Amino acid sequence: MKRRDFLKASLGGAALLGAGAAQGRGNLEPAEEAIGMLFDSTLCIGCKACVSKCKEVNGMPATPLEDETYWDAARDLSHETLNVIKVYQEGDASIKDAAENGFAFEKRSCMHCVDPGCVSVCPVTAMRRDPKTGIVTHHPDACIGCRTCMVGCPYNVPQFDYDNPFGEIHKCQMCNQEGVARIDQGGMTGCAEVCPTGATLFGSREALLEEAKRRMTLKPGETYNYPRGDVRKPESHHEKAVPAYQNHIWGEKEAGGTNVLHVSSIPFEKLGMPPLEERSYASISETVQHTIYNYMALPAAALAGLTYIVRRNTEDEDGGES
Repeated sequence: MKRRDFLKASLGGAALLGAGAAQGRGNLEPAEEAIGMLFDSTLCIGCKACVSKCKEVNGMPATPLEDETYWDAARDLSHETLNVIKVYQEGDASIKDAAENGFAFEKRSCMHCVDPGCVSVCPVTAMRRDPKTGIVTHHPDACIGCRTCMVGCPYNVPQFDYDNPFGEIHKCQMCNQEGVARIDQGGMTGCAEVCPTGATLFGSREALLEEAKRRMTLKPGETYNYPRGDVRKPESHHEKAVPAYQNHIWGEKEAGGTNVLHVSSIPFEKLGMPPLEERSYASISETVQHTIYNYMALPAAALAGLTYIVRRNTEDEDGGES
């Protein structure tokens, strides 16, 4: 084999690798008719009506405090709690929505990411993102219980039922799972339906983002009629003085964005939100995986090219001898 032919084959394989390595994907875009929720921490009064309604919709038992049975006291998400209200407290906790000597309520449930990591890492498509609504759902009939989705979620949302020998993953399905399908039937999420102050608001992502941005422009102290239920056709309004909002809408851009948006008077890092860049984990991991696959394919491609050249030269030599 001539040295020139060997170098040409090697360089051709390297070029193939370089082209593959450069093909990194960006964040996914919001679904065409993305549906979501807006949680306004300043409106939440900690009544937990949303927690109770969520358990009713999903047929889950209350998490009682010691021997009590009439009050749900879940402290975090679990296989029996898909939506929970947590409390922020600092100092003497005497002032609502104050970062110092204050307290606030924060909601935890599935954020229904625009570019969900749980969907990206699931090896059997048990986690799925609806291409129309963007709602992320779990399908136990396909799940193999590997729990990779728990690692792929930056919000620690998917929860596994370890107490059940046939345990499975549980997460908020935005009240649109099989047997419930409130959204498909023109309804709204249970938590938004029962919220007395409109702290949890339902609607299209576009309309919710517009409402959140409107609140960022309001002057603290002035009165505002906060919509309740569905932001596009509110059932009623809750009148309240405007707080001093953080100029930040969580979920607008974090990790590619989420369909569940949050606004607050307390910095989100104090409320326990993870530090996230704008690029999604899914786009990063898939780019790395595809690059690695290209590297794995290169030796085979190079070998095929070299084998062809060696065989061609061998045939030429044999032809010359005959």
